[in-house]
Amino acid sequence: MRGAAMAETHGLDAPRWLRALLVLAAVAVMALLVLMPLAVVLGSGFAKGLHAWAAAIVEPDALAALRLTLFTAAIAVPLNAVFGVLLAWAVARFEFRGKRALLALIDLPFAVSPVVAGLCLVLLFGSHGWFGAWLGAHDVKILFARPAIVLATLFITFPFVARELIPLMQQQGADEELAARSLGAGAWTMFTRVTLPNIKWGLLYGVLLCGARAMGEFGAVSVVSGHIRGVTNTLPLHIEILYNEFDGTAAFAVASLLCALALVTLVLKFWLESRHGDALAGSRHRRH
Repeated sequence: MRGAAMAETHGLDAPRWLRALLVLAAVAVMALLVLMPLAVVLGSGFAKGLHAWAAAIVEPDALAALRLTLFTAAIAVPLNAVFGVLLAWAVARFEFRGKRALLALIDLPFAVSPVVAGLCLVLLFGSHGWFGAWLGAHDVKILFARPAIVLATLFITFPFVARELIPLMQQQGADEELAARSLGAGAWTMFTRVTLPNIKWGLLYGVLLCGARAMGEFGAVSVVSGHIRGVTNTLPLHIEILYNEFDGTAAFAVASLLCALALVTLVLKFWLESRHGDALAGSRHRRH
């Protein structure tokens, strides 16, 4: 047993050259797929100087795209956080018919192409869609407007919070909640005093991933936005338009802004993992 524990702690007894080769291969792949594209984006964005970069960022269409991106994330992330907590609580704490089907549906946004998700919204809310006639009669505009962008982002980012919390809550069990109930705590008190403190770091991690995907989503939003410049373009769509217009400097400048948002998310992710890595790793191990 001691040998097994040592093997678990120190890993496989592989030759030093093999370990070094694997580490170098991992570093090379990360440099090729992550660091080099990031360097190209930043280098191209600042190629004509800080003034040109700032001019591309403060351009009205770029600011409108930034506001829409943050607006969409500000709606999608809190809603998915609430839905994710409720769904995780139901799945982790109760047994019911159709539970496996529900778990499969949670993963549906991972399995379906974002473009297909956008096309489904077009079939639902387009002028010839299921609800198109009713929406037109009541002068309600969903497609090619902000509501469709929010709906597409909600669908794409839905699994992140739930999938982070379900294994965590299953691992923790319901003993503390049952103890609170036996001591006379109501449902709300039990949730705020027992459940929420136990899942708060997993919840924050899921919210972080959800927010990162919401700000970077392209496929589904591209289908339902209509590409109305300054109105329904998020940052990824605005970057595409600038690049297609051969305005590479402005496109990479705006892309660097999106990279900055991603880097902030990455720093927060590392901070969460460094402070609460055991709990997060345990939940992901249980999930897989």
